[in-house]
Amino acid sequence: MTRQALLAGCLSLLGVCGGLTLIARRHAAHRAVTVATLADFIHSDSSPSFLVDTNGALLSSNQSAQKRFDGDLDETLSGTLKNTLANPSGIIFRLQTRAEQEGSAREDLVTRRGHIRLTAHQAGQQTFMWRFEDVPVASEDADAPALPMVLVGHTNAVLYMNEPARKIAGGRVKTLDRLFEQLPVIPGMVCDVAGSNGSTRVRICEMDAGAGRRALYLLPPGAEAMARDEWNVFQDLPVPLLKIGPDGDVLAYNRLAAGLIGIGLKDHVHLSDLMEGLGRSMGDWLTETIAGRAPQQSEFLRLKRTDKEVYVQVTLNRVTEEGKPALIAVLSDATELKSLEAQFVQSQKMQAIGQLAGGVAHDFNNLLTAISGHCDLLLLRHDQGDPDFGDLVQINQNANRAAALVGQLLAFSRKQTLRPETLDMRDTLSDLTHLLNRLVGEKITLTLSHDPVLEPIRADKRQLEQVLMNLVVNARDAMPQGGQIRIVTECTDLADPLERDRVRVPPGRYVTVQVSDDGVGIPSDKLQKVFEPFFTTKRTGEGTGLGLSTAYGIVKQTGGYIFVDSTVGTGTQFTLYFPVLEPSEAQMPVKREAKPKAVAQHGDGVILLVEDEAPVRAFASRALRLRGYTVLEADSAEAALKTLEDASLNIDVFVTDVVMPGMDGPSWVREALKERPGVRVVFVSGYAEDSFGETQIKIPNSVFLPKPFSLNDLTDTVHQQLH
Repeated sequence: MTRQALLAGCLSLLGVCGGLTLIARRHAAHRAVTVATLADFIHSDSSPSFLVDTNGALLSSNQSAQKRFDGDLDETLSGTLKNTLANPSGIIFRLQTRAEQEGSAREDLVTRRGHIRLTAHQAGQQTFMWRFEDVPVASEDADAPALPMVLVGHTNAVLYMNEPARKIAGGRVKTLDRLFEQLPVIPGMVCDVAGSNGSTRVRICEMDAGAGRRALYLLPPGAEAMARDEWNVFQDLPVPLLKIGPDGDVLAYNRLAAGLIGIGLKDHVHLSDLMEGLGRSMGDWLTETIAGRAPQQSEFLRLKRTDKEVYVQVTLNRVTEEGKPALIAVLSDATELKSLEAQFVQSQKMQAIGQLAGGVAHDFNNLLTAISGHCDLLLLRHDQGDPDFGDLVQINQNANRAAALVGQLLAFSRKQTLRPETLDMRDTLSDLTHLLNRLVGEKITLTLSHDPVLEPIRADKRQLEQVLMNLVVNARDAMPQGGQIRIVTECTDLADPLERDRVRVPPGRYVTVQVSDDGVGIPSDKLQKVFEPFFTTKRTGEGTGLGLSTAYGIVKQTGGYIFVDSTVGTGTQFTLYFPVLEPSEAQMPVKREAKPKAVAQHGDGVILLVEDEAPVRAFASRALRLRGYTVLEADSAEAALKTLEDASLNIDVFVTDVVMPGMDGPSWVREALKERPGVRVVFVSGYAEDSFGETQIKIPNSVFLPKPFSLNDLTDTVHQQLH
């Protein structure tokens, strides 16, 4: 049965193949008949004609084509025209595409031999008929004199000039700036044409020539133009001007306005098609200005240019022309002013958010200290077999997560506590590579490239690792289908200041770290917001928007710089600059053999605990008493000094908050040390150590413990101070 089934399958396959072969032969025969019929049709045509398939291969050519292109005939149409047209492949593709959509396409072209008209007709599903015609160009000997004409491409290159135009210009020119004394050339305006025998005044008439080209006709200016009437004065004024009708249409404009607004400026285009940002209807603004009811005649607007961002200040003035009202708009380029304004607003916003983040983080750190501290106290009374143990562990873990989030806010506001050390980026990345490979997954390849001579920098290793992880995770998320992430380190010398993104990097030697990907990229309108806190392009629940803002804060607090470059659809690259340490400062840490940590022996000291937050004070005092210390409590600096008035008290360690109502921690400690100079100090604070670092340096035998701290953190720190 198996053999019979296989035999039946083979016979069916052979039958299908035979049917397909028969269909193909019939199709080929039908196409051959079609090609033969068309070949007979074009055989006697006086214009060179070709039959070509969809791939550009020649199927047939008539006698005129063989005579015209003798020696150039090739297997393809583009090969045949290689000595006739500058870019035959592009022209053929453009016309063939239009012919497939519309049935036929035609275009006039300028060649070394003169004007030709190239026409493509669709003749069947896979066959095209191409026809060449010579376009006669009027000469100076013709009965009807031709108008001077210049054919211009989209880049202002002069493609063709007829004989009258060459006579005016004194010969053939290649670009418009060699022909006209002032650009841009505006239709209807009177301008001067530079010639070998001096300037000639002409009026410009423009016609669309297709494919992004335009034909400029140089007409006589007329007696009123030669007298330099008001229109020419309007053209030559040194400010951009628009004449606008009551309906908002542009009636006239001068040369400077055309250069400022761009190619979108044409006669009878509406003002709302050129600029935006008014916040209300453009027509209402114009109507109120004409009626004299506008609250202000000047507005800052953004031009709808696609090549660059330009802001203009538009001032409207009402005029009357032949009894009809109109508006004269005076434009001024306000791009630099708006850029400075945006920079100032951004700076103010980031400063305000930083201050808010620092204040919120301080209060949250007090709350988290109380939550995680009392949780530690409960865990001391519950073992793993207790039913409540799992709930307590969850509370503790989520308190730690909240502490990490608060740490990100402090990082952005540049008020976190850093532990800088001398680092070699090669060693840091080497230690981090294993974790980064686990983060990116199997679809993405992570490659590292190092400068063989990489100088040391000074930074907090743990915070720097967080920056690199944030950048790599963002690169991974930008490539859901997989790709490559590249990390490149090198030494860079800046001989001149680097100015970009409103930042000035001073000259010097830097270690740069580049993290680049092949992902979806970041749109230009969102690129300047990526470092703002809580800004994210991810969906809800996929990100907090604090990753890049944290990286920004850490890099800036380290004394470095971070920049981003991105192209939509191509990828993104983050570049970090870290100043190289001077040779006198660059002392790599010496690795010492790890010694077993001595077990703390608590219970032999008297502690004065000063904390204005009651929950934090309650937790800290209980934690220290559990370790056997004698604890005296005070809720303010003034109360602490009152306690110390008892000379019989023997205090070993002061544990005090830094920021308190009234006298702060460092102030009362300095006062107390005058009478008790040997007492050691532990400062605790929800703010960063840098906020009072200079003050702490002046207080001997003092250490800093950041909030939130755990039970073990507090007791171990006190023990180390005692011993």
